[in-house]
Amino acid sequence: MPDISANLALPFILSAQAQKHVTHNEALRVLDAVVQLAVESHSLKQPPAMVEEGARYIVAAGGTGPWQGRDDSVAVFDNGGWMFLAPRAGWRAYDRETGAGLLHDGAAWIKDGGNHQNLPGVGVNAAFDKTNRLAVSSPATLLTHEGAGHQLKVNKAGAADTASLLFQTDWSGRAEMGTAGTDDFAIKVSADGTAWTEALRISGSSGHVSGAALQQAPADTTPGRLARADFVYGPGNVVGPVNDVDGVPSGAVIEQGKNANGEYVRFADGTQICWHAVTCDATGETRWVFPAGFQSWPVASVTPHTIYESFLAGRFFERSLNWIDFSVFQTGDTRRRLFCHLLAFGRWKREA
Repeated sequence: MPDISANLALPFILSAQAQKHVTHNEALRVLDAVVQLAVESHSLKQPPAMVEEGARYIVAAGGTGPWQGRDDSVAVFDNGGWMFLAPRAGWRAYDRETGAGLLHDGAAWIKDGGNHQNLPGVGVNAAFDKTNRLAVSSPATLLTHEGAGHQLKVNKAGAADTASLLFQTDWSGRAEMGTAGTDDFAIKVSADGTAWTEALRISGSSGHVSGAALQQAPADTTPGRLARADFVYGPGNVVGPVNDVDGVPSGAVIEQGKNANGEYVRFADGTQICWHAVTCDATGETRWVFPAGFQSWPVASVTPHTIYESFLAGRFFERSLNWIDFSVFQTGDTRRRLFCHLLAFGRWKREA
């Protein structure tokens, strides 16, 4: 039979031993030191100046003085001297200095937080289940940084799966945001938890946006919908080529242009104005080819530019959708050679 116990190395009382009380008391001293182990500190490298009988310490690395060579040992002040106990794997201690629990892992003392790896679930003021393996019931949940940024990751196995945040009222879904069924990011809402409307979808490949919250067509003016850049007008497309598709403007709002025949402006509603300045012929009609053609007969005018003559009148003759013939007359049928301003007002597209 061995002389000491296997776990705490307590001395056994031998059958033929004298002064059995000495051995018994020695075992009690060890038990008194290690049972319900609560140490004053585990950060000291040498004994404090004042120490009470029975006080226990865990010697910090680099022990000096009476504690030299006793790193990680439990030092017990007993009968005016120090007794040292070597810890074994699994020993636990309470540090009064920090209020922390300590665990010896066989090599060193570490903070005793318990083994929280691969738990079946965690419930904080609530009960977890096989689906909701982390359940928290509280007014708020805080996730904060430790000196820099902070990320909350929601991972899914494949593109066809769902990674989302679901917002509920009395356990009935009202809004969801995430990647549901695809890798596009979507936001959808529901009034009853059964019928859902996808308000926004952001393409994972292009970054473009679609959904019920957006304008659906150029003529869509539904209140509350967001306007699409290709359906509305701004600094980038107010002025430019105007166009029309099935009666709906598909280009800019205003188009301006000029060429050898004059200048013109077109509006998205179909209105077109052309103007030019020429010197008319005194021997016959002068033809003005419009700088842009019309779709119906325009209203035209000619204004002679002179301050020395009176009783002048412009007269139009042959015309088409692309040109018009004119002359300027003085009283009677006398044509005059004068500098004139020409104006034509009409439509570049027919009325819808």
